[in-house]
Amino acid sequence: MRRTATITLHWLSFVLLILLLAGGPIPALAWAFGLSAFGMCALAITGGLMNGPGPKLEGPLRTIHPWMSRAMYAALGIVAALTLWAQIGGMPDPGTLANLYVYLIAASALHGIFHLWRHTALNDGALRRITPTTMHGML
Repeated sequence: MRRTATITLHWLSFVLLILLLAGGPIPALAWAFGLSAFGMCALAITGGLMNGPGPKLEGPLRTIHPWMSRAMYAALGIVAALTLWAQIGGMPDPGTLANLYVYLIAASALHGIFHLWRHTALNDGALRRITPTTMHGML
């Protein structure tokens, strides 16, 4: 259940972030993004991280892996909080949110590249952890 919820919220938050980046803070998208991102963060806070470094990741990357994950969750939570705050009439302005969406999508791209590298170079199945089981045949 927790794995399914994490996977669903992970991809939902990512798609909603892309849509917000493309279309601006449309209220329905902003609320959906904020709530899905908070849901994902809440799962991580209450149940811990589900993404370990794996046995093949060694050296400094193995040491900093959990901190990179926490940083991604923190960035997601902060952007989600500011998005929802803007929806209830607080700050920041749409221009600031647009910049934050660009920063978060850039961090997400680096996050994805790192896990793609792990999956292909280390052959540790990193992408199988976050993709739905029905997609595992394509990996």
